[in-house]
Amino acid sequence: MEDFLSGIIDSANGVLWGYVLIAGLLGIGIYFTIASRFVQFRFMGEMIKVLGEKPEYKEGEKNISPFKSFCIGAATRIGTGNLAGVAVAITLGGPGAVFWMWIVALLGGATALIESTLAQVYKVRDTKAFRGGPAYYIEKGLGSRWLGIVFAILIAVTFGLIFNSVQANTIALAFENSFGMDRLVVGIIMTAITGLVIFGGVHRIANLTSVIVPIMAVLYIAIALVVLVMNFTQIPSVIGVIVGSAFGLEQAFGGAIGAAIMNGVKRGLFSNEAGMGSAPNAAATSTTSHPVKQGLVQSLGVFVDTILVCSATAFIILMAPIFQTGDVSGIELLQNSLNSHIGGWSGIFISVAIFLFAFSSIIGSYYYGETNIEFIKESQAGKMVFRFATMAFVLIGSVSSLSLVWKMADLFMALMTVINLIAIGLLSKVAFKVLKDYEAQRKAGKNPEFSPSKLGIENTEAWEDELETKKEAAG
Repeated sequence: MEDFLSGIIDSANGVLWGYVLIAGLLGIGIYFTIASRFVQFRFMGEMIKVLGEKPEYKEGEKNISPFKSFCIGAATRIGTGNLAGVAVAITLGGPGAVFWMWIVALLGGATALIESTLAQVYKVRDTKAFRGGPAYYIEKGLGSRWLGIVFAILIAVTFGLIFNSVQANTIALAFENSFGMDRLVVGIIMTAITGLVIFGGVHRIANLTSVIVPIMAVLYIAIALVVLVMNFTQIPSVIGVIVGSAFGLEQAFGGAIGAAIMNGVKRGLFSNEAGMGSAPNAAATSTTSHPVKQGLVQSLGVFVDTILVCSATAFIILMAPIFQTGDVSGIELLQNSLNSHIGGWSGIFISVAIFLFAFSSIIGSYYYGETNIEFIKESQAGKMVFRFATMAFVLIGSVSSLSLVWKMADLFMALMTVINLIAIGLLSKVAFKVLKDYEAQRKAGKNPEFSPSKLGIENTEAWEDELETKKEAAG
């Protein structure tokens, strides 16, 4: 049965990834980069500045700062994609896949800014906080609720269920490899902890991830820097292998150009999510004075995710001889590679790191699912069913085969990305108008504030309510 299902998924992935998504992701990334005059590079300093801004706290409201919103997004970005995903990409596509992950990230910075800006423009107030994302801007910006519902279903299934099975699978494999723990036992423990956290709501998620993600990312990058220093003389040759393999010039290391591009783009998208439509759900939660601010924050997240964390993983693997044997793949390849560099204790560190990275991803992914369930219909019973389904898939993923869970993830990721790329392409005029407004206010020395009515943008009730509140306070 698993072989039959795997064959069907392979066929669907071949069509979507071979013909549609690679051209779509790279094409729209190039378009947004040129049309925005390379905003992801021009505004790098602005991204850092905005990240540290404090929201205007109001009594009775639970405001989420740009930094906490960034951490919710980073919680799903920085996870198995950065560790096991990079290892899978190198195994299947050769070192050249890393080059195409970089390209996806560099172009994806502009895509992330556009989609997250739109999420802020069309966000809605949820009792004491905000929520939003592609389902919301598809309904309000494009006037298509049915397509918004289709996207909401896809993202709820993709993140809350399928991706969470991938995260759980990686954790279980890591603990089995390092400690010899039974994967079912690991799965039961993870399922119980997941249940404790997701019943606490988005603010517990924000508080948890804002602590876990930065600490573990810094520690992981620090260890990667140690490996780089220890193998300093290999750096030029490793970069040469990555670039050469990207264009099919290093066949000794496998990964013809097609395999390198496909696996690099797949794993790059799984890792940084730029264009997938997931991070905008986190972007919409932030309290900010202008939508572009949160777009900048999420654009920064793409660079942190891929250029820093994924590159760290790639260099650890490529500087060890183990990957050439083809004996192991996934998280085990990374663990064994790091063991060869700095000793057996490092495999234990990776197990702990992957647990924290992947577990924070499980929590962040659950939130993406929940906010889209609420878009379809605000139902406490519906949320309860989704919470238990999430816990079930964490358990299922822990004992499933590595190949099947990644193939499922690729398929569902592709379906939601196609819809989101169409939506942000059609709404790009709105996003560019908002970006131009932000730049004009910055040039005038102002702290940019968003007024949708001045820009002729409709269906932005969260911002219109805010303007009414300010008028009442002033009057």
